Amino acid sequence: MKKLIRISAGAALAAMLGLTACASGGDASASAGEEPAAQLTSGVDEAAEAALPDAIREAGVIRAAAGIPYPPFILLEGERQVGLDPDLAQALGEKLGVEFEISHQAFETVIPALQAKKFDIIMSGMNDTIEREETLNFIEEIYAGFTIVVKAGNPEGIAGLDDLCGHPVAVQKASAQLEMLTELAEQCAADGAGELVIQQLPTAQDPQTALKAGRVVAYPVDAPVAAYTVATAGDGKDFEMIEDPEFPAGVNPVYTGIGTLKENTELTEALRLAMQALIDEGVYQEILDTHNLGAFATEEAIVNGAAQEG
Repeated sequence: MKKLIRISAGAALAAMLGLTACASGGDASASAGEEPAAQLTSGVDEAAEAALPDAIREAGVIRAAAGIPYPPFILLEGERQVGLDPDLAQALGEKLGVEFEISHQAFETVIPALQAKKFDIIMSGMNDTIEREETLNFIEEIYAGFTIVVKAGNPEGIAGLDDLCGHPVAVQKASAQLEMLTELAEQCAADGAGELVIQQLPTAQDPQTALKAGRVVAYPVDAPVAAYTVATAGDGKDFEMIEDPEFPAGVNPVYTGIGTLKENTELTEALRLAMQALIDEGVYQEILDTHNLGAFATEEAIVNGAAQEG
């Protein structure tokens, strides 16, 4: 099996959005001028392939919605999609005998787009929550918490969530951290600790921009995203992460996974079987390690981890 190539640190965060790329599930030819992707797995898993809905097996493609860029899950090198999700998409496609097409969709609209049948799955670093499980099933990719990103040197002396009271903070619209910040804002007000002003911004990069410009003092974000941001922004000199040694995987860890509509039980099971095949083969851990996410791996393919924890 060919070792995955690690993506470059500053890759294409300002590149064009809205492009569609295919993750090959077998012998599909590469686009003109591109080398075929090296196969990552031993090939099709018969049980996973057989579990696919007939319509997807006949079409030969799974259409995935993703907010692009959202490193380290997905970003662009020129016109090529790279990151955790494109690599997992390729590997899952090989196990299922189909291709994955990942297309840009604004994060706050990915669920409506799925319900409108524009896509078959959401592959956008989405946190699994009990509320989202009312609409979606999640095939879990990683298990990680959140942390707080601040400017290098931590000029406001932020040590934890309570220190955000009295300050402006940024968060991406529709993210799991928004609910947490809303509850914290109410607590700040009740305690007389100062107003917590929450700026809800459209894309994953907007909170980073707001922090760098001094419009906010911090932004809470998933630990994998925080680690990537701190390591790459300004060659690692712009930001730092508030780490808690007691919670090395982040505070309040949650599952992050691939979303399917609740009624699409066949597709959910096919993806679960394909993910389990990747875990058993060691490919899953190798892909996570390649993107510095190995500490957030799950031990088995899990569906709806939030409900299981609850």
